[in-house]
Amino acid sequence: MREGIKDECGVFGIFEHAEAASMAYLGLHALQHRGQESAGIVTTDGEQFHSYRGMGLVADVFNEDILSRLKGRTAIGHVRYSTAGSSHLKNAQPVVVSCWRGSLALSHNGNLVNARHLRETLELKGSIFQTTNDSEVILHLIAKTREKDLLDAVIAALGRVSGAYSLLLMSRDNLIGVRDPHGFRPLVLGEKDNSPVLASETSALDLIGGRIVREVEPGEVIFIDREGIRSMFPWGKQRSAFCVFEQIYFARPDSMIYGTSVYEVRKRLGRRLARENPVSADLVIPVPDSGIVAAIGAAEEYGIPFEMGLIRNHYVGRTFIEPRQSIRDFGVKLKLNPVRPIIEGRRVVVVDDSIVRGTTSRKLVRMIRDAGAEEVHLRISSPPIVGPCRYGIDTPTREELIANQKSVEEIRRYVGADSLGYLSVDGMMEAVGTPPGNHCLACFNLEYPVDISHDMPLDH
Repeated sequence: MREGIKDECGVFGIFEHAEAASMAYLGLHALQHRGQESAGIVTTDGEQFHSYRGMGLVADVFNEDILSRLKGRTAIGHVRYSTAGSSHLKNAQPVVVSCWRGSLALSHNGNLVNARHLRETLELKGSIFQTTNDSEVILHLIAKTREKDLLDAVIAALGRVSGAYSLLLMSRDNLIGVRDPHGFRPLVLGEKDNSPVLASETSALDLIGGRIVREVEPGEVIFIDREGIRSMFPWGKQRSAFCVFEQIYFARPDSMIYGTSVYEVRKRLGRRLARENPVSADLVIPVPDSGIVAAIGAAEEYGIPFEMGLIRNHYVGRTFIEPRQSIRDFGVKLKLNPVRPIIEGRRVVVVDDSIVRGTTSRKLVRMIRDAGAEEVHLRISSPPIVGPCRYGIDTPTREELIANQKSVEEIRRYVGADSLGYLSVDGMMEAVGTPPGNHCLACFNLEYPVDISHDMPLDH
């Protein structure tokens, strides 16, 4: 349905809490939108690690019996979509290893652009890898550093990697959170019952009844042990490169990202989209769920009603059986269905967050026309995507991106809309409301803030 653009990963950690496993379970529930392929939790009781990982959604992977076996007062968890590494249980996180430093567990959100080079170098020196994901490379680097202190080893190891990482590392005695110097992926610090919490988004803290302390800064290392919390910036200040797609699509609208409300940003995106792309129409409908808030803003700016003209089926699993008798646009119809009485005979503005390959948009426009729409005007609350992400979002290749191959008018004709309007880059950044130059816009302008010349997936 997302025609190739996929959520990345979510991480959650809590230190010294009586119900650490349950808190991690709930935190991962709140981060489920960031990855639906696998979920995992690792706990420590100060002596041993207890781990459970499985393929599927959080609620399907864990039950009360499994959680009761995850003993200990410190836990980290992970939900995953494979941006690097195949979709197999062996690649589910947290990754757990035993080395001369003791047991370590790692949860990672992001993508290392030099992972293959590092892995090949490590393998030549005798390292044996159990997974095909880039996160294991970090653990091998930590194990091989000569620094005796774990924190020093983490800093030395991460000094060798390049790319995006918001990660959690757990030992028997402490919890470490790190955000890469460019801050590609979000990470927040909070607390629950005086226990420190680290999570990808504030929505995870909301669910467990926690308190938001602050966002972890780009390049910041948070070290937590029984003596408290220490913060350091070992790599110096670099240019921020926050992923703007977190605010457009990936983050939950009830989260705070980069110091701003995702909900308010998306409403502003919709308002600016409408101002830049005027149209005479009868109503605005969103492509649920990601287009809803932008559509509300667009409807307010256009001065016409907002309606839920498309209803989403939230109970579609990863696989389904298509009937032998072919049904046109079956995959889209399985997930979305038009409300004919709302659409029929109307001039409809359809708001979505992006167009990737264009195939889903084409089927969607056709489905709305079949429901009786008089006109279909497609509005996109982001600029045309012309380049793949290299920093933790799974996107198609540049050749597969329709905006890299066709003009806006050619895309309009392909999807079959009466009109097509994208949000401009300037309009997007004004709506985001943070200082210019602080975001990664590579998918819109091909200007990659971290060198990707050596970037090659770990899987072919």
